[in-house]
Amino acid sequence: MQLRLLSWFFITLNFMEYIGSQHASRVRRQGRMHPNVSQGCQGGCATCSDYNGCLSCKPRLFFVLERIGMKQIGVCLSSCPSGYYGTRYPDINKCAKCKADCETCFTRNFCTKCKSGFYLYSGKCLEKCPDGLEANNHTMECASIVHCEASEWSPWSPCTKKGKTCGFKRGNEIRVREIVQHPSARGNPCPATSESRKCIVQRKRCQKEGKGKKNREEKRKKSNKDESKETRQESKGRVARRQNREQRENNNKTQPKKRKAPNKEQTLAPVDTAH
Repeated sequence: MQLRLLSWFFITLNFMEYIGSQHASRVRRQGRMHPNVSQGCQGGCATCSDYNGCLSCKPRLFFVLERIGMKQIGVCLSSCPSGYYGTRYPDINKCAKCKADCETCFTRNFCTKCKSGFYLYSGKCLEKCPDGLEANNHTMECASIVHCEASEWSPWSPCTKKGKTCGFKRGNEIRVREIVQHPSARGNPCPATSESRKCIVQRKRCQKEGKGKKNREEKRKKSNKDESKETRQESKGRVARRQNREQRENNNKTQPKKRKAPNKEQTLAPVDTAH
């Protein structure tokens, strides 16, 4: 039992010596690489150097090297700048540079926006779009080719000639349709939106515009005249009825009232029965 405890004691002691030696060697190595390492850093740096800037960042911040002339300075940012993408590791978060033709990227092999002169397609920047696709110079992406689409034809219009529907036997009729989808640059062009054909109808005379207008004016005047005549007759009838009513009332006022005839029983004399 004592031997077992003694062996555990030596094992623990050796392990602690190993940890201490590793820590000391790491400190010596950092001292050799960065003799001016400081712990009181600003701007999100966990450790920094007066010459190289940030050497490590605080948690969740990204470490990126910025070139100033011939020197590179380390900085710590909350997100990677344009042209870089972020990668997270257990010990450090770093910003890596996108490919040369990428302006922004999600990873090194997946671009989200290309530089001028390149078109984006499936995360890649291409100088020329693949077959079956066309370059969209507005979005700078490779897009599908869109062909023109038109609606169904409308019914044929009435047969006309010079804008009229009478006074002829042979004329023209038309039908139209609308564009429902305009084509892209390399798409099929749109077809015609109107169509015309000859037509034959039974000829009928056109009513002259002046004569027809004159007839309409005469009908209107006649109608107004009839209405005026009826109005005058109604007015005369009302006046005559009012005059007759007033005359009857005046006659009743001027004539004396008739007396009532006495009863026959009151007019008979009494009979003398004394004899």
